[in-house]
Amino acid sequence: MEENLLRAIAISSASSPDFLNVISSQNRQEAFTTLEQFKKLDDSIRMPIVLNFIQSNNHTFMSSNFSTAIDITAPTKLYALGVLQSFFRKGYDKLSDVDRLSLRNSVVNAARQLLAFNTADNTQNASSSSLSTDQTRILAMKIATLLADATLRDFPQRWTNLMEELFLPPQSGGLWYDPSVNASIDDIYIGGAGHYGPMIGIKMCLETLRLVTEDCTDSDFNSKISTKRRNDVLIGLNEVKSRFLPLIFNLLSSQYSVVCGAVNTLGEMNTYLASQNRSESQMSLEERNAFDAQIRKRDGAGRIVADCLLTIEKFCQSMPLDWMLVQSNGSNRSKDSLSIPQSNNGCDNRNDLDFLSALLHLLREDTADIQVLAVSCLGHLSKRKLDFDHWMTLISTLPQAVMGANEESSKRAAQCSQMNDSSKLLVRQLPFHRGLSSMFANIISAHLAHISTNDSMVKNRGPQFHTLSNYLNLMTEMLSHPSPRICQEQINTWIALLREPQIAKCKTKILRPYMERVVIAYMHHVVRFRWDDVDERIHQQWELMEASYDDTEEYESSVNELRSKSSLLFRFVSNIEPGLVATTIHTKLKYLLSAHGFGDPRDTKYIDKIGQIRQQSDAVLQFEGFYGPMENLLHGIPEWAINESKTNDPSFMEPYRVEIRRTVRSNMGEIINMVISWNPNDTWLKFRRANLLDTFKWYWRYEPLNLLSGVEILLNYLTETDPQPNTSIATPSLKDSVKSNDRLSDDIISLRKKSGVALISISKRVPHLLVPWLAQLSEKAKALFDTQTLLHFNEMQLFEFLSCVATAVDDPIARSNFLSDVLSSSINTLESPYVKEGIYSFENFMSFLGISQASTDPSSTTNPDFVKQTKKNFEQMFSALNQLLSIGKRCNEAAKKRPNGGIPLQENVILKQLEGFIPDLSLNAEFPTNFPDEGAVSLSDLAINDPFVPLWPRILPPLLQCLDFTLQMWHPEVQAQLLANPIQRYVLAISDDEVYLAQKQDSSNSGVFGEGGTAGSVVSGWDRRDANLAPKWSGWFNELRNTCFQLLGLMTSQRVLFAPEMAGIYEQFVAVVANPAHLRSMEHRHLTQYLKQFIEIMLVSCPASLYSSHLSHILRPLFEHIQSRLQSTWNPIIGGGFSTPSLSTSESTKALFTSGCDAAAKVAVCGGQEWFDSYYRRGGLFVGDADSSIGDSCVEKARVELSRSFSDVIQTALALKGEWALVLANQAKEDQAQKKNDPSKLETGPKSQIFSEGKSVNADGTPRNKFHIAIEARKNLRIHKLCHFLLLEDETIAGYLTLSIIQCVEYPDAYLCRRCTKLCHRILETVAWVQRYTQLLGQRLFTIVVKALVTEPKWMVGLEWEMISLLRDLYCRLVLGQSLLCGAQGPGMIHTKNASSGTFEQAKTVNKPLQGGGILCNPSDYPRQILAELPGVSVEAVIQMESILNEKLAAKNQKDELRDLLRVAAENIKESEGGRGEDIGAMGRATESESLLNQNCRKTDVSDIPEKLVTQSMMMKQQQKQNDNDIPSIGSLFKTI
Repeated sequence: MEENLLRAIAISSASSPDFLNVISSQNRQEAFTTLEQFKKLDDSIRMPIVLNFIQSNNHTFMSSNFSTAIDITAPTKLYALGVLQSFFRKGYDKLSDVDRLSLRNSVVNAARQLLAFNTADNTQNASSSSLSTDQTRILAMKIATLLADATLRDFPQRWTNLMEELFLPPQSGGLWYDPSVNASIDDIYIGGAGHYGPMIGIKMCLETLRLVTEDCTDSDFNSKISTKRRNDVLIGLNEVKSRFLPLIFNLLSSQYSVVCGAVNTLGEMNTYLASQNRSESQMSLEERNAFDAQIRKRDGAGRIVADCLLTIEKFCQSMPLDWMLVQSNGSNRSKDSLSIPQSNNGCDNRNDLDFLSALLHLLREDTADIQVLAVSCLGHLSKRKLDFDHWMTLISTLPQAVMGANEESSKRAAQCSQMNDSSKLLVRQLPFHRGLSSMFANIISAHLAHISTNDSMVKNRGPQFHTLSNYLNLMTEMLSHPSPRICQEQINTWIALLREPQIAKCKTKILRPYMERVVIAYMHHVVRFRWDDVDERIHQQWELMEASYDDTEEYESSVNELRSKSSLLFRFVSNIEPGLVATTIHTKLKYLLSAHGFGDPRDTKYIDKIGQIRQQSDAVLQFEGFYGPMENLLHGIPEWAINESKTNDPSFMEPYRVEIRRTVRSNMGEIINMVISWNPNDTWLKFRRANLLDTFKWYWRYEPLNLLSGVEILLNYLTETDPQPNTSIATPSLKDSVKSNDRLSDDIISLRKKSGVALISISKRVPHLLVPWLAQLSEKAKALFDTQTLLHFNEMQLFEFLSCVATAVDDPIARSNFLSDVLSSSINTLESPYVKEGIYSFENFMSFLGISQASTDPSSTTNPDFVKQTKKNFEQMFSALNQLLSIGKRCNEAAKKRPNGGIPLQENVILKQLEGFIPDLSLNAEFPTNFPDEGAVSLSDLAINDPFVPLWPRILPPLLQCLDFTLQMWHPEVQAQLLANPIQRYVLAISDDEVYLAQKQDSSNSGVFGEGGTAGSVVSGWDRRDANLAPKWSGWFNELRNTCFQLLGLMTSQRVLFAPEMAGIYEQFVAVVANPAHLRSMEHRHLTQYLKQFIEIMLVSCPASLYSSHLSHILRPLFEHIQSRLQSTWNPIIGGGFSTPSLSTSESTKALFTSGCDAAAKVAVCGGQEWFDSYYRRGGLFVGDADSSIGDSCVEKARVELSRSFSDVIQTALALKGEWALVLANQAKEDQAQKKNDPSKLETGPKSQIFSEGKSVNADGTPRNKFHIAIEARKNLRIHKLCHFLLLEDETIAGYLTLSIIQCVEYPDAYLCRRCTKLCHRILETVAWVQRYTQLLGQRLFTIVVKALVTEPKWMVGLEWEMISLLRDLYCRLVLGQSLLCGAQGPGMIHTKNASSGTFEQAKTVNKPLQGGGILCNPSDYPRQILAELPGVSVEAVIQMESILNEKLAAKNQKDELRDLLRVAAENIKESEGGRGEDIGAMGRATESESLLNQNCRKTDVSDIPEKLVTQSMMMKQQQKQNDNDIPSIGSLFKTI
């Protein structure tokens, strides 16, 4: 057998060309089969052979096919060690003590054998060795792995002499070869590059320690090694650390000395050569030999130092800090040398080894990446919780160590002619600098408390402050490094420093000396450079940037991350140092305008044909990078630094603040004037100018300096045209082509869009400051409209801009009149004869959009004149609706921001209502319910806040007609007609844009019309930019439908729907929006929009007193339809089986393609359930000529989005997300503030935001106004009332809603399931006590939850605890009579049970779902029956479980008990399946490693051992404790004799 095995090893490992010719692929296959079969043999057969292979010195194989013997020593030993390693993990624990000892000795002997071989071989020529250097190293690593495996299983209880077998010299039976005793330095490193020689034993020892430390401390190995075993090994290592730490330190010291000696000698040699004007290539043979000997010595010793540092790195990361740090009573060690202290002979386990100083000293050595490894070790130490003394030692010595490293680097660079180039030196040191920057940052960020709690540091005095100052100064200096990577390593630390109020806002301003350099550095690095310049090697630092980033994608990702994080940094800096910020912005902008204000440098590569600079030019990139910092810096400036009007506020008039305010206002005035007076000619510079003007809104809100001038510039940019060609470079043909082309360039369109966006942004921020100039602005707008050159979106932006300004007008009547005048053109368009005629009937509507004509004259869809006219028809109608929507939204937003918070009452009325009302702001609050505005409010009252409201009586009728006809287009009878026509069918298709969104896109994709885009995929060969109506219809209907739904949502948000003036049209409104035919005919994507844009807003906007009158008529048909649609949609996915999906899923859920339209039209003619079932299975989607993969992704997206949108809407309605959830979060926050008696908590929010001093904020950080109590009281009323209405007042609504949510728990979508479990908790809290819900909850929901848990589908991995929590909630409330807190939190609360009737006493919170809700007084047997019927679960097991649940009320205990019961059922079901459910994708069963039910049953690779660990330290502690107990008590001292 051994012969066959050796033959297989020889064949499988043969790589020489001499052997490859005689080895066939069949020979190799047979060899691999032999080797694998050997691994499967019984241990009693294979292990003796394996041990023989390991213990033998040499292995050769001779065959008739080979002329010479093949040396297979290395492959044979590696194979044998691999087999032995697998045995360690599977069979080692089963061995007897004798066999374990024998096996362990075999591994140790293998290590000794390799050491002896290398020691003997080192005295000979290394090239004659049968093992190559790489083979030796690989064998050593493999043996070290086996030694680590044995250590993890036996040390220290069973392997008590581990230290003697590894860390004694070879002559004493160990592996630790001491070069200072056994050989001369020159003999050790004679082997050449990578050769370890006798040091291979040290390599194995260090690797063993590293692996053991990593396995016992890294969380990735938690499932590999039991906790007790890890602890025992770590305790054992800590007990014997004095046996190996001095050896490592001594080795580090000696080998580093060798490295230094070799480096100095090499430097002297280079200096000598330079003095002789010779290069290395001109050395003599003797000189070359001496030179190479020093290189071998340097590299060999450096390699050993690096190995030591790799092990020390793990110690620094996870082992006790006293391993690396000298204790307080240790001796002070020189920082300039490494030395080993005298051994304490093991009598004292205290560490006197100054590894910290050693690591600091090693920062100056770059051989074998020693400095990188040293800084990594220090980095891991810096992340640990160091005490103050050690932390001070580190920050005081690091600057000196880094200075020494820089001096050494400069010295060596001067000696080496190749390193005279500073850029090459930066590239070589980049890993070191990155690690250094990261370490600097971690030392501060992990120990902020040492700074904030140190009085001398905070008060800027004493030596400790100077130490910190020097350290921060060094950190700041590193930011000047040209690579952005260095800055990126520190940004989190600077943010943390600025976020800490005791540091950033202390009176002594300890961060002020560094802020200017920090801001300048990050402002510099957020400016993009062109990666093409790096590829073409024309960037000044191309080598450094190439070393910093792998490719352009990594660079883009990195710079985006840096910009995102720096935005917060800039805001924090400007908040604490506004004067410095204003000065810095002024200086930077002045430089940019002088250097790049007119496009300089105008590189011809980035100038287009008409002389305009491109977007990638240097000037544009500089201004683009400046915009983000300027926006955030201005945003963060506090009010006191700008506003001069609050002279009565003492905090504003403090002398230092007055001085800063004077500086800020002076600099900002000049900044604004510079931008206003800057008049660039290049389009992209104009774009950047518009950007900068937009940032001034943060300053203009307090000081409107040149506000009107800035607005005028932006208004003029709305009519900007393409510049004329530069006559000096443009050709005559180019000039003619520019004149003949009426279409604006993309650059000009971008400028116009940006200018419009900036106008809206400014008007939203400072509308009140623009009101005095409203007349002039209106005249300017009118003049712009008269030019007839405004683009459609610019018209919309201009209307929106004027509307935002109008909302700030104080007089409600004047405000409404102005808005009515602004929107008169849009309303007149909807009331115009041609639009009225177009929406008069469905037939007219189809003709209006050119659909009817396509059936009689197919060529009309491509007739340019007809297409142009039809497009004009649609755009006029749609533009009117869209304009009304945009302005209506702005008015609604402004109304909510008014002082009264949008409540349709005068401020004095609200204040009077709040008189004497001091609410309990906790979750137990009792809010009033008699609000006069919680009902039907007239339009005139609503118009006090919102000037858009009076326009609705004119808007709503045409809106309903338009929506009615749009939805009617998808009725089955209409679809039958359209699908049968080869052109009209594309009315029903999805658009190219929707296809694009349904696909996964990467950053390299350039949109629908770019390379790889989806334009022309639905209507083959045509897209919406072509003169063809077919590809336009789908986009038109999407826009029209979305706009109509959003207008309906706007109307409900403005409460117009509930006004008494709209009562007459309400019936018509319901007939359209809740028409069962419309609901049934919508595609999934239509219904998703309907839910998000209308239903959700209506639910939270309806006054509590109008739920029955206004919500019932819409929600009844909607929820009934939703339940049916979701069931039809998901049934093909979940199938009829227990866990196996239906086999016909792939076919039944296919989207409709052009090829299937005729067949679908025939089914649509018949209508009925057959049509709707097939329609819902495919989501109603018709994807035209797109391919099947697009169809599948679109159907999946539509199905998932519909289900998720439904759950999100209900979550919002039940206050589980959205603005109502924020109300509950505010109440919890206020409750916490009251309990802790800390009002300051009301003024803080998320740490990522900056808050004004003394102002209350919401839980999400948004500011609160003086009426927030009144606003939240109304919302709280609606929260309680709507929950009660949906689940208890209307049986139809409650039944279908609850059934739909229960069904959603079963659907295979993790997002949906997680949210529906939360909804089920809220339902239980509200209705668990109602008897008619018992079957629905106790049988149907309970069955679904149990099924999901015991079948363990893959899609549910990660949700198991939520499902078990829901199961617990059900069982406690319906069976055990235990109530829980909201969301099934906290322990179960037992309620008294009547012995005679068997009923439970109802919970006091039965009518308060948010406080926990009630229980079912008559316990249900449904859950018991379901559990008892599970495979492997008996009635007795269920009874026993209930007994434990009644004894152990803690949530964890109860959930663990439920999990243990369900595990039994899951195992029985799994056995009955016979493994059939494992490979069915997401519906298949989760593996054992994924299963939560089996979490506590998994076995670790390294298990506990029975021997109890007893160490000398433990014995000493026990003896000390006993001695302490022997001290007589005071009473015994005075007892009588």
